[in-house]
Amino acid sequence: MTETVTLDALDRRLIHALQLDGRLPFSRIAAAVGVPERTVARRYHRLRSRPALRVVGLVDGGRTGMLDWIVRVRCAPEALETLAVQLARRDDTSWIAPMVGGTELTCMIRTQQPGDDGRRSFFEQLARTAGVREVDAACVLRPVAGVGGWAGRLDALDEAEQRLLRPPRPGSVPPTGSAEAVAASAVAGSAEAARTPAPALSAADNALLRALSQDARADLGRLAAATGWSESTVRRRIGQLRDSGVLVFEVEIDPALFGYPIEALLWLDVPPAGLRAVAEALAGHPQVAFAALTTGPSSVFAMVECRSVSGLHAYVTDELAALPGITGIESAVTQRRTKRAGPLLMPLAEKRASAASGRAATP
Repeated sequence: MTETVTLDALDRRLIHALQLDGRLPFSRIAAAVGVPERTVARRYHRLRSRPALRVVGLVDGGRTGMLDWIVRVRCAPEALETLAVQLARRDDTSWIAPMVGGTELTCMIRTQQPGDDGRRSFFEQLARTAGVREVDAACVLRPVAGVGGWAGRLDALDEAEQRLLRPPRPGSVPPTGSAEAVAASAVAGSAEAARTPAPALSAADNALLRALSQDARADLGRLAAATGWSESTVRRRIGQLRDSGVLVFEVEIDPALFGYPIEALLWLDVPPAGLRAVAEALAGHPQVAFAALTTGPSSVFAMVECRSVSGLHAYVTDELAALPGITGIESAVTQRRTKRAGPLLMPLAEKRASAASGRAATP
């Protein structure tokens, strides 16, 4: 259980390094932080086996013609746990969180572009699931904070160490400075990648991405076996997918291990004229693990991590209240995480076929 794990300074530096690049060799991390390679490897495997930490490869849905949705499901108390487990088994879901109160959960779901193709949509299936009372879905228009990792865990390495671990790509300058600046730069980098044409994905690409979604640090031999490519081709293709913005890495770890046991979801009412200023502010708030502009009654969704309920109160009444663009806030505290970042890939073919058949079983 992650509750038995305690992170020390070296663990935090390792986690920061892996968020910079999920496939960094232990030798490079060791050289940057000044400890033996075997020590870094041992720390990683200790955290990975608990399991307290996992590095996953995620597909940017916007770069592959998919849509991401923040979904709120209100259901009967006796249906909540079963529904959370069913959703967690899907490859196209992430960030599944039953809320305190026992009658609601929130998750992220990836779908194809909407169209009248005769298939029953995921949302129709979900609404017909036993025990489900109401489904609200807001489409993610643009992430504005949390791209490249939660800033709350990006303060363990100094600027010199980050430069060693994150060399600039041609024509780019690596972000340095505060964790907030790094997070904001990652958002800007994501927007830049979105202007670059995404490569077409083959069946072998999909096999590669699926393997990386389970373990982003899988060795080249295992990835070669999954794709049918040579190890050199796998290495080159991972680089191409990362450079195009299709593939990103995320470190899954409980924020409570960093001293942030209170997680809250916020829905912010912001008129169009205030969206830019609010988005820029959220990108600089260390409490914000993720935020996005969305459709729906509330135009901004945010996930925040706090040290205590009083800390959440202070964040809402001080920092958010100071932003002139916010006219209303709805908040909810998560009970736990049934699923974190990965995997979140394409909707599976068999699930699409099930939808087309018209059956209204489980989502």
